[in-house]
Amino acid sequence: MTVHQPPNCPHCGRKMKKWRVPLASTWPNEFFYVCFNDACPYYVQGWDRLWEQQATRASYRCRLDPDTGKFAPLPVWSDNALKDDIIEA
Repeated sequence: MTVHQPPNCPHCGRKMKKWRVPLASTWPNEFFYVCFNDACPYYVQGWDRLWEQQATRASYRCRLDPDTGKFAPLPVWSDNALKDDIIEA
């Protein structure tokens, strides 16, 4: 399965953005689709969930692997983390 159009986030319904995977990453992808909506419940609730489970001040954003069509978390440490690598807004 290959996704060619930005999908909507399954948690908030907003259009996901194309995000460049860092070169030093172990992911084979050139890009993922990521929800950068700061009001997305997945992202908002992630802060409390990670604090409760791991005592970590971090959260995650929903990402979609366009090659597999699977959604997974993308860890972030601040509201602005990873936004510099957005390819298409």
